[in-house]
Amino acid sequence: MLKKQYLSACAFAVLAIGLATPAAAQVADPATGSPSEAAAAPQSDELMTQDIVVTAQGRAQALADVPVAISAVTAETLQNSGANDIRQLNQLAPSLLVSSTGSEANGSPRIRGIGTVGDNPGLESSVVVFIDGVYRSRSGIGLNELGEIDRIEVLRGPQGTLGGRNSSAGLISIVSRRPSFEFGANAEATYGNYDFVRLSGGLTGPITDKIAARVDGVYVKRDGFYKDRTNDTRVNDRDRYFVRGQFLFEPTSDVSFRLIGDYSKRKEACCAATFVGPTVNPYIGNLNNPATPLTTGLPNGNNIINVLNSLGQNLSSFNQGYSREISVSRGRSYEGTTRDGGVSGQLDWDFGGANLTSITAYRNYYNTQGSDTDYSSVDILYNDADGNNRRAFRTFTQELRLQGSAFGDKLDWLIGGFYLNEKFRGKSNLKFGSQYGRFATCRIISGGGLAGLYSPGNVGCVAPGVGPATLGSFGADIANGFVTLDGINNVGSTVDRYRQNSRSFAAFTHNIIHLTDRLDVTLGLRYTDERKRFGATFGNNNAGCATLNATLTDDLISPNATARALAAGLIGLGCQGNSTSELNNVSIADKRHEDEFTGTAILSWKPIDDLLLYGSFSRGYKAGGFNFDRSALKFPIQASATGGAPTTTFAAVGGAQALVNNLEFEPEKVNAIELGAKYSTGAFSLSVAGFRQQFKSFQLNTYDGTVFIVQNVNGCTEGLGGGDRDQSKFPAAPNYNANAGATGACDRDNVGWGVVSQGVELEASLVPARDVRVSAGLTYADTKYRNNLVGNNAGAPLNQALRKLPGDNLSNAPEVVVTGSAAWTPDIGSSGLSGLFYVDTRVSSDYNTGSDLFPQKEQDSFALVNARIGIRGPEERWAVELWGQNVFNKQYAQVAFNSPFQEGAANAAFQDPQYPGGRQIFSQFLAEPRTYGITLRGKF
Repeated sequence: MLKKQYLSACAFAVLAIGLATPAAAQVADPATGSPSEAAAAPQSDELMTQDIVVTAQGRAQALADVPVAISAVTAETLQNSGANDIRQLNQLAPSLLVSSTGSEANGSPRIRGIGTVGDNPGLESSVVVFIDGVYRSRSGIGLNELGEIDRIEVLRGPQGTLGGRNSSAGLISIVSRRPSFEFGANAEATYGNYDFVRLSGGLTGPITDKIAARVDGVYVKRDGFYKDRTNDTRVNDRDRYFVRGQFLFEPTSDVSFRLIGDYSKRKEACCAATFVGPTVNPYIGNLNNPATPLTTGLPNGNNIINVLNSLGQNLSSFNQGYSREISVSRGRSYEGTTRDGGVSGQLDWDFGGANLTSITAYRNYYNTQGSDTDYSSVDILYNDADGNNRRAFRTFTQELRLQGSAFGDKLDWLIGGFYLNEKFRGKSNLKFGSQYGRFATCRIISGGGLAGLYSPGNVGCVAPGVGPATLGSFGADIANGFVTLDGINNVGSTVDRYRQNSRSFAAFTHNIIHLTDRLDVTLGLRYTDERKRFGATFGNNNAGCATLNATLTDDLISPNATARALAAGLIGLGCQGNSTSELNNVSIADKRHEDEFTGTAILSWKPIDDLLLYGSFSRGYKAGGFNFDRSALKFPIQASATGGAPTTTFAAVGGAQALVNNLEFEPEKVNAIELGAKYSTGAFSLSVAGFRQQFKSFQLNTYDGTVFIVQNVNGCTEGLGGGDRDQSKFPAAPNYNANAGATGACDRDNVGWGVVSQGVELEASLVPARDVRVSAGLTYADTKYRNNLVGNNAGAPLNQALRKLPGDNLSNAPEVVVTGSAAWTPDIGSSGLSGLFYVDTRVSSDYNTGSDLFPQKEQDSFALVNARIGIRGPEERWAVELWGQNVFNKQYAQVAFNSPFQEGAANAAFQDPQYPGGRQIFSQFLAEPRTYGITLRGKF
């Protein structure tokens, strides 16, 4: 509570002293409805009177006149902050948080605490990204270099009645700099620590009096932040380039056509993780003393850490804090290649009474990535960097908008349509590593009743001299040698292939009715029709799983409890993630069709010229789809429907096709209300927005340490008696069994929203003098799950891995965020030179970084500061700047997660004060450390 009060006090203090505007003003080009190139750089004295112009409602409007919660960031602010991709917008937009995890191919932007978690390409983002009006299939594309940018608009809340793709939480619109009919060029060279080199440049000018062109390019190279001592390499490096070419054809003052082609390539190693420090992985016990024998079960130690250490993992890796030395299995790699390219054409035609806009685009996005997926030096799990772990999107989109005015300008109307045709083709080759069999065998021996026999250097991980007579007490099959999984090495997916064809059509209208000169009503409506065809073909050579299923099924109903536990452990570990040759050459297919009406209604009033008041209701939608992960098909062991031996094979449940519905998830829907006010006098502006958003069938992606779970989250209007939540909250059951099969369920008629985001946002701007620009923002967002959660619209139980969710905040959703920036550009004498002093900051309250909300994944509150100082020539023709990002080297995690397959025993003897999580080991994807350097700029 003290932290929240402190942050709130800081926010209002910052606002009180007038920190203001993140953007220089822009003037609308009446022909295109977008800021014109010529007007983008007004004279300094004009900065105090001109309005920021945005196109958030499909029309060029002053920001202060738009009854929508929106942050506008211009090129100048991006340049000062050093922002080259959407992740760095975090410093400038308090309601936005962008993070990345195991792959930058699928970054995760969140607005008001709402976003889509994880790297599963089957999930579309709740916050969509548009670049030059073109929808990008996955928001990770925005983590690439963006080139020369004119402005970025961040719209908060559900979007959809103005065109493009639906979004349930918000939209990021990136607008690149247009070609100019005046010749110009710019160049930039940057060098920084980690051998960071960035070269960029652009050239624009007329070809004829009707055609102008522009070309921009960026090249970036940098060493990685992580050090891999085993393979003598660095990870999370940069090696990329980007190029964009444009033609602007304006045959008349009424017609404009803009053709854009771009291509980028990244060949980088990403993304490594470290073990979380000793406060989270504390159960090393006597293993901290290398002299302690590791051949006995240690009651105060973590049996998984014991096994990892026996197989070569350095214990210091569990105590390294933020040193960024990673544990990578020998010969494994994070190398990957990403290519993104496409072409788009935008036609704007003024017919006199109406304006037509047509945007046609084709995009091709490809990513392949290797990984040491267990994030340890013991070779447990990996993806080869051979092109067989990849994703590829080919996307065609067409948008048409026709807009104009009627009834003596009493009505500003807009109608339009949007069509998307997208093909996804993906491959996966996830395999057990060369030490997986020994790791799995020793894990069983070390964590159960056989701990006294633990001997990692011997067959079966059992001390020498132990014969069948000794093992026979644990079950006949154990005694016969099936306790060992040593043969399950380097097997798994040969190649799993996923394919999906998506087709979406939408018709929409957005209309502003001017009831009086000061009172407007905005009505928007959208109809969306979505169809998806899904298919997958599996290749797998893990014959050991089938052998275990055939041999040990009877032991699962043995009267010997230890035999039952061991049999379940063997099958579970031998068939992790549905790795089984039973799926070899097996294909599945499914399809889904959904349609939805969404819309918005806004009432806005200007009691005086400088003040806008508004209230709105909107309904948003994001399509359902399929989980591109075979592990979600079934659990390794399922209860028999007839009361006999548990089911362990796909054949016993009708085959993989019979389970394909387990991969489906439902569409995400939201009802949102917003009340806001905007005050602007040119030199000063202040906006306030209060909001409440209720999400039904919220799409959640969670990794539980074994499999990826995609689950819709809903709430039940009746009580579930605590059946949906972590029972450690109830004194009668402090050691709740995390492996229980079900949580509470309720009737379909009692299912309602499961997630709410509510709060208030403030943004202020001030230009107190011609060379001073300052800004501030505050977001308070209470984004949490409802009590009494269920798993889908039918009221089915929530997955047990999500037992911490009810009543708690969402992951990566800080309650309080404060941002601020200040730029001072004083003249230096009368020489025409000027200085630059710039600083921005983001202060965040604490939040949980894991989608299952285990307490071990908490991130404490922190502050980030960027700064830049420089000297600029006359008319800013040249500049020299020294810069720093994260200048105080704040160490923090983007996301913490359950280390794959590294969970200790979960029986009562292993419960501990930090439950849930038990003896599960945790890893984390770290944020970037301090970087600094020098930049040279030139233009003419």
